[in-house]
Amino acid sequence: MRKALISGAGIAGATAAYWLAKAGFEVTVVEQALEMRSSGSPVDVRGPAVEVAERMGLMARIRAADTCVRDMVLVNARGQVVSRVDMRTTWADPGDVELSRGELATILREAVPDDAEFQFGDSVTALTPDPDGVTAEFLSGPARRFDLVLGADGAHSGVRALAFGPEPNYLKHLGVYIATLPLEGETGTDLVMYNTPGRAVAIHPAGGHPGAAFMFRAPQIPDFDQHKRVLTAAYAGAGWRVPELLDRVRAADDLYFDSVSRVRVPTWSRGRIGLVGDAASCVSLFGDGSSLAMVGAFTLADALGDDIPAGLRAYEARHRPERAAKENSVAYATRLLIPATSAGIAARNVAFRLMPLAVKIRETVFQHKNKK
Repeated sequence: MRKALISGAGIAGATAAYWLAKAGFEVTVVEQALEMRSSGSPVDVRGPAVEVAERMGLMARIRAADTCVRDMVLVNARGQVVSRVDMRTTWADPGDVELSRGELATILREAVPDDAEFQFGDSVTALTPDPDGVTAEFLSGPARRFDLVLGADGAHSGVRALAFGPEPNYLKHLGVYIATLPLEGETGTDLVMYNTPGRAVAIHPAGGHPGAAFMFRAPQIPDFDQHKRVLTAAYAGAGWRVPELLDRVRAADDLYFDSVSRVRVPTWSRGRIGLVGDAASCVSLFGDGSSLAMVGAFTLADALGDDIPAGLRAYEARHRPERAAKENSVAYATRLLIPATSAGIAARNVAFRLMPLAVKIRETVFQHKNKK
């Protein structure tokens, strides 16, 4: 039986583990975290990812975990509603599902066959490839041999650094930082967002896993050790519920903080070592990365034959165009969610108020065409 090592137990890693196990691989997954994350901003399962989930027998469970949030509500510093847009009719297709990132990862992880091995609190420290396989060394435990090694460990992929070169060669900061924080006890049914120039704060009920998200424009920050100080300084003087939320930030043990970056790797494989998910290409602020990760993991497993390096090249040839189609979504999302000026915020709010009319016109035209 061929052996596969996957670094990362998130959405890409769990999906790859499922399909590789189904393809007859003996699968080992190593995850740096001590346990699966239960939190995380909402993500989408949409487009081809719905078909992947259906083939895994998971779509009913994924739909049951839908956040059921439809509207994005924009408020001013006093909490007054200035605009409202139905996200489901404006940006989503009828079959799309939005759910908590942690919940999706858990659903995928629990679908992986029981004979797959998961090692939490561990990581890959060295990779030595040769024509017949790859020797992997770990933070804990002895070195082991594998026929296939996958980096499914996110934008800051350790496998990519070991096999392809230093992170700065592939990762470009896009001028935006994001932080997320669980908000236990929060109630509500709408995604509520407040903006000041270059800053956004949103509270999302996330289907029973409520959280706050901070998104702000800033040049590259060299020292993430001071991320709480950076975040509180960026939002100094902001209104609405921001002072209260910053108090929660200061007390938080599970604050997520990272830059919004673009990952571009000229080739996604080197011999028997491949990249999938954000480790290969990170392109989106809208949650599309989860769907692309699921589709990419399925495509990779489907492309593998007896010749693993050739299979990895075939996977890239099939899936890279899917990623490339989303390349411009970060710039669009940044303009939409984090306008840089007061005039930009006002224009965005007006555009949101007009969106229901645009959707109605589109639906009317579509129905008229169908009657012909």
